[in-house]
Amino acid sequence: MSRSRRRRRGGFTLVEVLLVLVILTVIGSLVVYNYGRIQSSAYIKAAETQISAFEGPLNMYRMQVGDFPTTAQGLEALRVPPSDLANPDDWAGPYLGKDVPLDPWKRPYQYEYPGQYDESMPDMWSFGPDGVNGTEDDVVSWQQE
Repeated sequence: MSRSRRRRRGGFTLVEVLLVLVILTVIGSLVVYNYGRIQSSAYIKAAETQISAFEGPLNMYRMQVGDFPTTAQGLEALRVPPSDLANPDDWAGPYLGKDVPLDPWKRPYQYEYPGQYDESMPDMWSFGPDGVNGTEDDVVSWQQE
């Protein structure tokens, strides 16, 4: 009888091991879920910041060239002089120190001028996490209602 008692005291039961595995799985799931939410929020903030950061170079472009780049010229006009400028000597760029960045989801930012929401300003946006244009998660430069 004392022999069987020693065996029981020497290890964990299957139920105890399974209980620990269930607890670790639940904790791991919570960590992964919260990390995903935090990362998604950080990507949205990064896209908002980048869109705001385009405003300075775009305003410099407008002051020197006379207007914002057209939709066809796009944000690339901040790095390379567009071939269809009326007076190419007015372009004094590059207005961005590096290539036009991709959004946090590795897709190009969208640009339209004249804008649909304010014709005197360009519209800039990212398709957001879902990658689909015109959905709720788009990150945009204009005021949303």
